[in-house]
Amino acid sequence: MKLEIITPEQVVFSGDVELVSLPGIEGTFTMLDNHAPIVSALKKGPLRYRKLTGEEVTISVFEGFVEMNNNVASVCVEGVEK
Repeated sequence: MKLEIITPEQVVFSGDVELVSLPGIEGTFTMLDNHAPIVSALKKGPLRYRKLTGEEVTISVFEGFVEMNNNVASVCVEGVEK
């Protein structure tokens, strides 16, 4: 599936991944390839994704939302901590 992580200032990541775990306001949840369409609010916390190479990446994101549709997860957040 394709993952896009964007802030108002920049594209943080855009590429193919095996999975993404997100800090939802009701708790952490994970989306895999061919996940059902969803829109969810996100709270500040760790966002984790696994690239197709097996490399796992964790970044801290601020509040925002995620939309999953047609095997594309679009994450729009206020910012990220590096």
